Amino acid sequence: MILRSGLIVSAQARADNPLHGPVHMAAMARAAEQAGAVAIRANGGADIAAIRDAVGLPVLGIVKRLDSGDPVYITPDLAAVEEAASAGAQVIGLDATDRPRATPWREVLGAIHAAGCESFADISTFDEGMAAAEAGAAYVGTTLAGHTEATRGRSPDLALVERLARAGVRVVAEGGFDTPALAAEAMARGAHAVVVGTAITNPREITRGFVRALA
Repeated sequence: MILRSGLIVSAQARADNPLHGPVHMAAMARAAEQAGAVAIRANGGADIAAIRDAVGLPVLGIVKRLDSGDPVYITPDLAAVEEAASAGAQVIGLDATDRPRATPWREVLGAIHAAGCESFADISTFDEGMAAAEAGAAYVGTTLAGHTEATRGRSPDLALVERLARAGVRVVAEGGFDTPALAAEAMARGAHAVVVGTAITNPREITRGFVRALA
């Protein structure tokens, strides 16, 4: 469903961001579609539904439980799967790292497939990626490389992208691919697609980068 060699734009904004909310995220998604993106990554039922109405692209939906305090917060349970699926996500992402959590990730993966959606496993290491692919994940994203205790400082992880691609995994490069050159390099190393978020859809962080450089 997610086209090969394409750009997936992550349209997300946390509650403290002025662009938080489905109206703004749907507008971001429309702009990304007009620019040639092949899919949109979105968080939460309201944003997913608004984006589904706004664009004709596949929506990779997730539901973040940021208020739980648990480091495993990306679609961590069956209720989160139901929220994303009911909102219209065609692909649902989940945390498939080997970190402990209340609901085993394989159970969440099974619920995604039972809902008739494709699965997108967010992983941080090669072993996690292989386990997710062997469990039936349609896509394996390097999303969490650099965001777990064992992988601090490894974002973007081009070596991980290449290793998974060589192993025959449909790997999507995500996490720190914040320039066109890095995105192109990920594709050259075998990525099925590349996800870019902050560098495209977070004007506040983009502005901060310019301000720091000028200071």
